[in-house]
Amino acid sequence: MEQPLPLHQNTTQPPEVRAADLVARLTLDEKISQMQHAAPAVDRLGIPEYNWWNECLHGVGRAGTATVFPQAIALAATWNTDLLAEVVTAIGDEGRAKHHEAARSGNRSQYYGLTFWTPNINIFRDPRWGRGQETYGEDPYLTARFGVTFVKYLQGDDPKYLKAAACAKHYAVHSGPENGRHYFNAVASPRDLWDTYLPAFEALVTEAKVEAVMGAYNRTNGEPCCASPTLLEEILRQRWGFQGHVVSDCWAIDDIFKHHRVVETAEEAVALAVNAGCDLECGCAYGALVGAVEQGLIDEPTIDRAVTRLMTTRFRLGLFDPDEAVPYAAIPYSVNDSAEHAALALRTARESMVLLKNEAGFLPLPKTLKRVAVIGPNADDLHVLLGNYNGTPSNPVTPLAGIRAKLPDAEVVYARGSSVWGSHTEGYDEALRAARDAEVIIYAGGLSQAIEGEEGQHESVPDDEKSMGDRVDIVLPPLQQNLLEQLHQLGKPVVLVLINGGAVSIPWANTHLPAILEAWYPGQAAGTAIADVLFGDYNPGGRLPVTVYRSLDDLPGFHDYDMTNRTYRYFTGEPLYPFGYGLSYTDFAYRNLRLSRETLADGQTLAVTVDVQNVGQRAGDEVAQLYLRHLNASIPAPRHSLQGFQRLALQPGETRRVTFTLESRQFSLVSAAGERVLEPGEVQIFVGGGQPSDETPSAVVTVSG
Repeated sequence: MEQPLPLHQNTTQPPEVRAADLVARLTLDEKISQMQHAAPAVDRLGIPEYNWWNECLHGVGRAGTATVFPQAIALAATWNTDLLAEVVTAIGDEGRAKHHEAARSGNRSQYYGLTFWTPNINIFRDPRWGRGQETYGEDPYLTARFGVTFVKYLQGDDPKYLKAAACAKHYAVHSGPENGRHYFNAVASPRDLWDTYLPAFEALVTEAKVEAVMGAYNRTNGEPCCASPTLLEEILRQRWGFQGHVVSDCWAIDDIFKHHRVVETAEEAVALAVNAGCDLECGCAYGALVGAVEQGLIDEPTIDRAVTRLMTTRFRLGLFDPDEAVPYAAIPYSVNDSAEHAALALRTARESMVLLKNEAGFLPLPKTLKRVAVIGPNADDLHVLLGNYNGTPSNPVTPLAGIRAKLPDAEVVYARGSSVWGSHTEGYDEALRAARDAEVIIYAGGLSQAIEGEEGQHESVPDDEKSMGDRVDIVLPPLQQNLLEQLHQLGKPVVLVLINGGAVSIPWANTHLPAILEAWYPGQAAGTAIADVLFGDYNPGGRLPVTVYRSLDDLPGFHDYDMTNRTYRYFTGEPLYPFGYGLSYTDFAYRNLRLSRETLADGQTLAVTVDVQNVGQRAGDEVAQLYLRHLNASIPAPRHSLQGFQRLALQPGETRRVTFTLESRQFSLVSAAGERVLEPGEVQIFVGGGQPSDETPSAVVTVSG
């Protein structure tokens, strides 16, 4: 008589049931071994080795050749979640293909698993933060929409299996400074917590059903994030109903006793973390769980809970099932770095470009130019195009290469001029000689991973140039600024192309140069996309996902997590370029703004329609942006807040009606106690091509509470 399959081998059983059965068969030592990112095989039960650590921030990272899309901040600058869905589908396909190709050859090493520690949905509250480039900008609504899209399309839509497991990070209230992240206590008021820092995480958990959440290094309001009962149990699991697993940031468990010093020993720290709900550690401190059990600091059922959650994810990914049973296992390796994905990377880079200045229609440049000088440290540097957490492109295009390809009959001269940062000016003379006889000078500068990024990423950079990955100032580095001014003195028109992640303040350039293009870290197709915009083969339509401040004088201290005077929602000064800003080679008009109702009660929806017309002479993209402004609220409210956006491609003269559907919750405010309140009163609704102004069409709805 045939014996029934053990539950964990029965593919008809739910993944939680299979996981619980498998965990029940493990010894305590085996269970603990599965709670660290490099989980060893348990051969007697057919559990293969698995490394949980993988990255796909803007393409599959650190696993060899892959399609490299624009950096996350650039993806946000597209303001196009439909495009992001295509990008993430491609990323997920490449990740699946790489995993199975590696597994077939017995490679189960780091960066070949299906658990991707992406996306980073922290709020880019301060432009000094080096990791802000990994985020979707400063706005909770924009961040949530991009984060939800990323998670849904990475995890796939199969009813049984995940395509990949996404991870919402870094939970919570984490956005620098990098040099203090291992011991810093981020103090956030209940209002700021629920108004700014938590909404995107809530959306990814409740709406996108993200499979994993990563705890941050820092403490939040006194509790280490990876051992916080408030964050991990009360909010994440009880309030939001999170069903997945929690992973620590890498070696963050060590911080609990070594740097935060909330306990004295490793055994106490690991017990604190697992008891609070941190199931998986990136690192090796969880080996101390053996001693923690012996000391009575944690019991085995709590460890069972954590390992069951982890095994549930592995079952949901199909990692214990034959490939023929898992639809995503059939994705061919040929999708990796494919021509289709390369075309998508180019389209995405084009859509991410933000035109900041175009005096008297100086751009686009004519292709009849005979001599062009391309100057700057980022003009011909392949690495600088890729941002961080990146893969390796097979055929990257620098700005210099893109411009030369665009002007095959012109003389395009190049000089680097200087490095991104530092004090060495010996390249100035060569740059000035190269530019002297040019009709137009294109300067490609900005930042690089040398001066913005993650803690420990840039040991070679002098201390006075950075703070462990953060910037000490937000201006263009002086070495570049001085060269830019000398080039301007030649009397030739200078076009500035910025390549960077964090916002760069350029008040001098904004006053003196005819054209400025923000290109971010544009990925493998950078040079082609930049040249397409500069020479008119693509009409730029990107918009800023951050505020560009004029100087550090506009900002509170970096260690201050209070949102007062931060981001467009609370900043009371005059920015150099506002959040949502971006120019086009054509013009757009908004007309006939209408509301579906005059009053709004709790639980109701409001439809907002407006006609958008391209009133210029060229086809182009517009980003219609909807903002709310509370006119008579008793609760402190943002100046205004984004609550809807749509990117439209319009031909000259074309008009399209845009509809936004708003939920009543979007009209709520957060009280001092951190509670969302739908307060009676009037709310003004603006729809236009940027933040509200006197010219922006608007209407008022009365909220009845």
